[in-house]
Amino acid sequence: MTSNVAKCLLVSKVLVADGMMSDDERAFLGGLMTKLGLDPEERRGVIDLEGWDEAEPIVAALTVDEKLAIVELLVDAASADGHLSPNELAAIQRVEAALGIP
Repeated sequence: MTSNVAKCLLVSKVLVADGMMSDDERAFLGGLMTKLGLDPEERRGVIDLEGWDEAEPIVAALTVDEKLAIVELLVDAASADGHLSPNELAAIQRVEAALGIP
């Protein structure tokens, strides 16, 4: 798994934390997958949430600046529908902790 796939999986993980993914959130994820150059097979894997458990260790190996950028990306993704739910916020905080970000 590439770091770009891992990033998209973490975004997907946060977006489904509240039990649903809005059209705006789905569009955000689709745009991110396009921007990061995911191929059709990788995109399907992200949408099907394949490899969730593998994503955090891959991203945890990135630099502190890259990790902080990912957390910012997670907040942007979760807010794409104009609302940051408590479950989405909790998911972001769990990812932060897993990445070693205080």
